[in-house]
Amino acid sequence: QQQLNERGEGGWCADDLSDSFVSGDEDNGGLVISNKNMNEINGNWLSSSSNSISEARLKAKAKRRLRKNSSRDSGRGDSLSDNGDVVRGTTAAPTSPKSKLLDRKSRLGKGRGLPKKGGAGGKGVWGRSGEVYEPVVVDEKDPNYDEAQENCVYETVVPPLDERHFEKTVTPIVQEYFEHGDTNEVAEQLAELNLGSMRSAVPSLAVSLALEAKASHRELTSRLLADLYGSVLSHSDMEKSFDKLLQELPDLVLDTPGAPQLVGQFIARAVSDQILSKSYIDGYKGKVDCEYVRVTLDRAAVLLKMSMGGLRIDNQWGAGGGQRPVIQLIKEMNLLLKEYILSGDSKEAERCLRDLEVPHFHHEFVYEAVVMVLESKGEKTFKMVLQLLKCLSLSSIITVDQMRRGYKRIYMDIAEINIDVPRAYFILEQFVDKSFNMGIIDMKLRDLCPCRGRKRFVSEGDGSVVKLESC
Repeated sequence: QQQLNERGEGGWCADDLSDSFVSGDEDNGGLVISNKNMNEINGNWLSSSSNSISEARLKAKAKRRLRKNSSRDSGRGDSLSDNGDVVRGTTAAPTSPKSKLLDRKSRLGKGRGLPKKGGAGGKGVWGRSGEVYEPVVVDEKDPNYDEAQENCVYETVVPPLDERHFEKTVTPIVQEYFEHGDTNEVAEQLAELNLGSMRSAVPSLAVSLALEAKASHRELTSRLLADLYGSVLSHSDMEKSFDKLLQELPDLVLDTPGAPQLVGQFIARAVSDQILSKSYIDGYKGKVDCEYVRVTLDRAAVLLKMSMGGLRIDNQWGAGGGQRPVIQLIKEMNLLLKEYILSGDSKEAERCLRDLEVPHFHHEFVYEAVVMVLESKGEKTFKMVLQLLKCLSLSSIITVDQMRRGYKRIYMDIAEINIDVPRAYFILEQFVDKSFNMGIIDMKLRDLCPCRGRKRFVSEGDGSVVKLESC
């Protein structure tokens, strides 16, 4: 007690502590503990002669850190030696939680660090690379085993088209064909469909769509029927289809007044292409009560008789503008102009020019019209061509760009035209001025018109005066 009072109330001093001994008496079976000059701090028995309190605190802190790391890294990391020194081990680099989730190595601290399941596990993995799966053996003792399914053969079956879905499916195919003109693509698309009993309705649907389209589309339809015959459609399918068209003529006339003549041309073309037999028309003789059907069959019979005299039925519809040769287009435009000069019907000329379906080639029509004026004699052709160009310009059948290109081509070729027509420059100047006054061309295009001026001397009686004239 005296020693305690001398040391004060602050606590024990480590220098006055002596060693503590723990000994066991095996004979007596008991345990004797000596507490002489001993202190315990955080479970460590410390001697005042060897260690201080600060060193004990450092060792306890190191132990706590070691236990924390060992629970996190599964025994890998720092450790303590026998004398309490910290031994640095091989520690893994700190990783983020996301990288640990994507890590396929074992997190138990066991094994050799190889991927789980030998690399056969993980998301999107069906097994080890190069592993071949053997065929599955059917267990006959399985309660779900069905003997009837043992020899089943599975195939993709396309249900046949009914009348309601037929038109919705085939109509876009035909309309797309009018744009690209590839019969092989249509045959492939129809082969993928299970037409069934609706196979004979394909020609009648194509013809009914072509009746409301252009002449070039009718020509494409005739080619389509000829190419589908044999591969997709049979002879009986063609006859059934045209029989259906003849029955529906009263309804077709409501939308297309010229349907009887057009269907007759389709029948004549089918007979010419050997899609229908020559006796097809004769089979209706004496059995027709409808007036429209009678007109159709008469039209087909007349065309077939004319074909024997040299008429080409395979070209009765004509070809599309983009498919015609340039020379043929130029000839048709010249015939159109000559027919207009004789008849004076500008509406018919507009219709014929529109039916050519070559809006990108209308500059050639303007060129040929002006050349006809330069080569003509008299005022009739001059005035009629001006009136025609005025009508075509107002109706926008010939665009401003095509009109400009046609006049510029005349400007470029006027020197060669003047060789055959000596007064070409003079006539062209008058025609361009009239065109500007009628609003066919603008002032800029009028000012580009070439003007030929030349010097010539008159007779000596005039005193050799130099005169400027336009010839």
